[in-house]
Amino acid sequence: MPSPPRKPAGTGVRADARRPRDAAADHPFRRAHFVLSAPEPRHLPADEGAEVAFAGRSNAGKSSALNVLCDQTGLARTSKTPGRTQALVVFEIDPGRRLVDLPGYGYAEVPEAVKAQWGRAIDRYLHERQSLRGVVLIMDSRHPLKEFDRLMLDYCRDVGLRCHVLLTKADKLARSEAAQTLAAVRRELAALGGEASAQLFSALKKSGLDEARGVIAGWLDAGE
Repeated sequence: MPSPPRKPAGTGVRADARRPRDAAADHPFRRAHFVLSAPEPRHLPADEGAEVAFAGRSNAGKSSALNVLCDQTGLARTSKTPGRTQALVVFEIDPGRRLVDLPGYGYAEVPEAVKAQWGRAIDRYLHERQSLRGVVLIMDSRHPLKEFDRLMLDYCRDVGLRCHVLLTKADKLARSEAAQTLAAVRRELAALGGEASAQLFSALKKSGLDEARGVIAGWLDAGE
């Protein structure tokens, strides 16, 4: 009876060890952790390094998007009551690189005085923060480009900030409808001018993660 063929050198390594390492498991956003909650920009960490801000209307899925992007379930606080983020919340990835969750805006039950305070704080932050590299603007894909969204786009254009739109809850649209929405938003962004881009995103289905992480990481690593 012939002897079984010998295994080529190196094939004794376990099969699971030969698999390509999952890049998602090593992405730097998993290191994000809460640092502080600042009621005003003057309370933020030193204005150095690089940071990316997340903005969006209340109930657009901003906290869920942040949690999924960072592969953490409880990093940003989610709630059935929109408008709970009432300060600039700072998450540090590593020394010199941060994510900043801006107050949600547009929820009817938030007092007008609070809305006005948020608006002033966001305005100062966007215009004065030197370490800010760009804004991730969260829009519900079913209701994009509302008044606050356009205001944020105007802010970014006026101060020369990059802006990347996440059209969230894309899983709630049919594929053709989602594609049409994305095309329409991109046309509108082009007409508005400035450095704005857009993509579809679903925190539930975890779709669009690689594209969004790539944009944010590029901003944080780009320096000036």
